[in-house]
Amino acid sequence: MCYVEINHNMNHKNIAIFILFLSFFNSFAQTYKPLDTADYSLRKDFLKTAKDKNNILIKGLKNKYQGKVGNKLEKYYNEFFTEFEKDVKNKDYTFKSEFDKNVDDIITELKKNNSQIPQNLKVLIAKDNMPNAFCLPDGTFIINMGLFNWLDNKDQVASVICHEIAHNILEHSLKLLVEQIEENATDKTTVENLKSVTVNKSGTAFDIFKNRIYKKGVEKRQQEVKADSLGFVLFKNSGFKKIEFLNALNNLKNFDSISPREIKIETYKSLFDIPNHPFKEKWMKTEDFSLYNYDFYKEKLDKDSLASHPEISRRIQTLQKKFTELNVSEDALKPDENFQNLQKIARMEILPNLFHSEDYGLGIYVSMQFLQDKEDEEYYKMWLGRLFDKIYDARKNYNLNRYLDRVEPKNQSKSYQQFLNFMWNLSIDDIKNIADFYSKKGTS
Repeated sequence: MCYVEINHNMNHKNIAIFILFLSFFNSFAQTYKPLDTADYSLRKDFLKTAKDKNNILIKGLKNKYQGKVGNKLEKYYNEFFTEFEKDVKNKDYTFKSEFDKNVDDIITELKKNNSQIPQNLKVLIAKDNMPNAFCLPDGTFIINMGLFNWLDNKDQVASVICHEIAHNILEHSLKLLVEQIEENATDKTTVENLKSVTVNKSGTAFDIFKNRIYKKGVEKRQQEVKADSLGFVLFKNSGFKKIEFLNALNNLKNFDSISPREIKIETYKSLFDIPNHPFKEKWMKTEDFSLYNYDFYKEKLDKDSLASHPEISRRIQTLQKKFTELNVSEDALKPDENFQNLQKIARMEILPNLFHSEDYGLGIYVSMQFLQDKEDEEYYKMWLGRLFDKIYDARKNYNLNRYLDRVEPKNQSKSYQQFLNFMWNLSIDDIKNIADFYSKKGTS
């Protein structure tokens, strides 16, 4: 289960809108080296343990759920582990970083005062910039590195972990999966019955689908509220500052409402007017979508009913109503030196993470935002060069669509649309010259 659902126009790629909120010191950036995730022996040991845990989990589930349900669960968990194993081998997670040590210390504190927390609990740090966390089927917890760009202190990280532990204790993911398997069997009978329907067959089928989706959304929202409540109990049992549980939710609510950052035209001109290859005004030409009338577009499904998380404000209100101690005004904790260091590392890992996930187009957009604010120019220009190198390779191999979005005026900010127009307007020679310049292969 996810700690918080992110609903932005750029979908999972919205990282660009929140990267410029932390105070920073260029001296740190000038000496920074991206995290090394090549810990082969640690990954190998982890996967062996994870495989054993997965087998034990499946054995227990097949004893609990007989017949087709047990067989379906076995198939699902084996397939899931295969995909997860690929991600681990792809170095999507860290195993020996400052983040891991910080989280391990939190887990130790939580176990001392909460006997229901599994002793073999494992938390992995994902090289993902979205501020989120979730629980895997075997009870392994994933915390995205991006959370450290939005949380203020160690206690807030603990609150996120507690929320996810609560999901695990309450078996929320398993219950939803079992219900889905059982409903799939029911749906087969429903489909057979639909064959005899002669009037509005498609409408009847869609109503069945819609009601099922809405019901699932309600169940997921209820699960989030329950995980908040149990999570807070685990949190306060361990002596963490209570108000930080709400502060963490408030921070993530802010993320979900922030407006996109604009990249100014002057920034394009300053970055891409390079020696022997001057800036061209035609690069900034945008497509005309004025003839498209999106007012006629009507959602067939109610997005509010589909949302798996209640509005965070309501989650906070529910917590305050149930736990009166959360209604007391308290000063927020200031981050200690160790946490401040983690925030800096998370910030510096934004570009390496985007590069690792092959989000090359978005990485260029983010680099431009950093450079527009005059942050460590050497570091971000280096990434600009590496990213343009990848875009050049993609353009040369006719697969640029894989790494660069197309313009979608209904779903993207004006600034991001301008950026995409700029990128698609570049010729292959333009891209090569920019890549060479910032990779220090060309004229400097």
